[in-house]
Formats: sequence, C-alpha cells, structure tokens
Amino acid sequence: MSDTNVLSIPGYKAGTWTIDKTHSSVSFSIRHIVISKVKGTFDDFDATFVTGENPLQTSVTASAQVVSINTNEPGRDGHLRTGDFFDAETYPTIGFVSTGVRVVKDEYLVDGNITIKGVTKPATFEFEFGGFGGDPYGNYKFGATAKTEVNREDFGLTYNAALETGGMLLGDKVTITLELQAALNA
Repeated sequence: MSDTNVLSIPGYKAGTWTIDKTHSSVSFSIRHIVISKVKGTFDDFDATFVTGENPLQTSVTASAQVVSINTNEPGRDGHLRTGDFFDAETYPTIGFVSTGVRVVKDEYLVDGNITIKGVTKPATFEFEFGGFGGDPYGNYKFGATAKTEVNREDFGLTYNAALETGGMLLGDKVTITLELQAALNA
C-alpha cells in the first residue's frame, strides 16, 4: 500500500470475514441489441476479506462458478456456458484477488486482478461501505456495494452478431455489481 495513513471507519474491526451468501449477490449487466441491458447473476460464489488494523491493508479473494450463471433464460444461460462465451467446462471459475486498497477523493477503491476464461487483467472496484453491525444471531457483519466495468473482449468473450438495423447484438462493456454482506469469523 502506498498510503500509510491509518483511516478511521466507525465500527471497523480487523480480522477475517466470510461472505454471507444468503445476503449477497454477484450480478452483471451488458448492453443488448443497442437499446437495453440484459442482467444476470452468478448464483454460486465465495469471498473472503482479511482486514488489517489499517483498512488500507485489507485483502480480498473471491470467485464465482461459471456454471451458476443465471439470466432467467435457460437457453441463453446454456449458450453462455459454451465456448462461444465462458467455456465453463474448461474455465469453471471466475476469480478476483486484490492487490491494494486506496482512497481517492473520499472514495474507496479496491484494485486487483480478475480472471475470466483463463485471462487475467487488472480491475478496480468502487467500494461503498454500508456499515458495520450485529445481526440477531450474534454475528458481527459489514455491508458494502462494489462495482466495476470490464471489456468482455479483453477476456476472449468475443461472440457477437451484426443487427439488420445496425449495431451489434452485444455491447463490449460489462458492469459487475457486488452486493456484499460478510461476517467476522470468531
């Protein structure tokens, strides 16, 4: 970390946090036929956060199982699992490993490397804390939203089709949004 200043975040605790899958989601959206966006989720995912005494020393490892892709259209989901897109049989996991946390103009940014279809590229998630607090079962949790945008073609996801009306079936930019809730391990 280049910034050695200790930040103060109300309720912040150092430790290892495990994602609460019941209260979290991994979603994406992509432009479709130029006029709208199609959204989907990865329903099988995992993440661990290790927070240091200084929040800027936090690390994140996360993954999503490609076979769990869900766009609410089984035919499209099956196509997305093929070699035209993710090739789930050969590349079953999408992964993210952080390389640093920084603050720019009061905004938390989590830098790291995202791996899709065997290709690893840098990505920066904008990270918005929802806060810290206890749940009714005695767990101490944090909530946050994280968002980034990637170019799918950078990861070998190049399938597309020209439209008769002009433009392409799919956009290049994919927005990835994470709604996160994690519990501090005892």
